[in-house]
Amino acid sequence: MSTDPDGLLAEQLLRLTRRLHRSQKRQLESADIAITPAQSRLLRTLAHYDEPPRMADLAARLEVVPRAVTSLVDGLEASDCVRRVPDPTNRRVIRIELTDTGRAALRALRSARRAAAEDILAPLTTDQREVLGGLLSTLVDGPGPRC
Repeated sequence: MSTDPDGLLAEQLLRLTRRLHRSQKRQLESADIAITPAQSRLLRTLAHYDEPPRMADLAARLEVVPRAVTSLVDGLEASDCVRRVPDPTNRRVIRIELTDTGRAALRALRSARRAAAEDILAPLTTDQREVLGGLLSTLVDGPGPRC
């Protein structure tokens, strides 16, 4: 029987990612925050802009079609996490801005992610965590195709 170490690693990474998402979801539910992973990603992306971006900017950054961003913004706007604001220089352009509620949701998301990571990484020593961090950085930042 032959072994497939790359296949095993891929499966372990998928299982670990699912565990992380489940743990994060539990953390958010206990904080009474209902937000989808896609909405979370959009909020995190918005936080990186110095000024409110256009929908097209968000779609390009997230590598999705503009319609997908519209749906995400609709949901986040309904929960008062973002608002549409007119561009000061072009009234036909709409920009997306984080609200105070959105910033609070981002803080809760970061806290939930940190707690989930602490839960999953608990069995590792500090040295093991440093080694894992270095290995993951190599995989994330190294050469090769990125998605």
